Amino acid sequence: MGDLFWILLSTMVVNNFTLTLFLGLCPFLGVSARIETAVRMGLANIFVLVLTSLAVWLLNRFVLVHAPYLRLISFIVVIACLVQIVEMAIKKLSPALFRALGIYLPLITTNCGILGLAIFQTNREYTLAQGLAFAFGAGLGLMLALVLMASIREEVERADVPKLLRTQALVLFIAGSLSLAFMGFAGLGSAS
Repeated sequence: MGDLFWILLSTMVVNNFTLTLFLGLCPFLGVSARIETAVRMGLANIFVLVLTSLAVWLLNRFVLVHAPYLRLISFIVVIACLVQIVEMAIKKLSPALFRALGIYLPLITTNCGILGLAIFQTNREYTLAQGLAFAFGAGLGLMLALVLMASIREEVERADVPKLLRTQALVLFIAGSLSLAFMGFAGLGSAS
């Protein structure tokens, strides 16, 4: 059980897909203007990541045992299908959220963090439980990054920042600062 906790925690903080591995930057930069939208996008990503982890484990365990050369194509097809299911569910259950997420919801399909999860999980040969912990940690890490960025961006809107500086460059500067802070976690366990 402790192993699962460390997989989840390290994926969420130390090896955060967005802030240390730079995966999933499209929703990170695009949907992080409002906290409520960031949380909802984070939840949608967690859902897709967990389903992807389950599907990848099933594919690796039962389908692609003798055809590893089909892994990448299989992963892409499964991810695209899962995102379409999530998109249809959100459109049906919450049309307002569907409109708020806009183009970024279908972009989960091309989110390299989702594909990265499938490849990392396969290469590390995680069990089902480890893969699900890995996926949940990756999703929580993305949601953490989205919420941190959204909260900073909301504060910048309220602050007395000159109009000239309220550009995408400021957003990238904030993202870089967050990334540096999270990369510092990787050095905590390497004391000699």
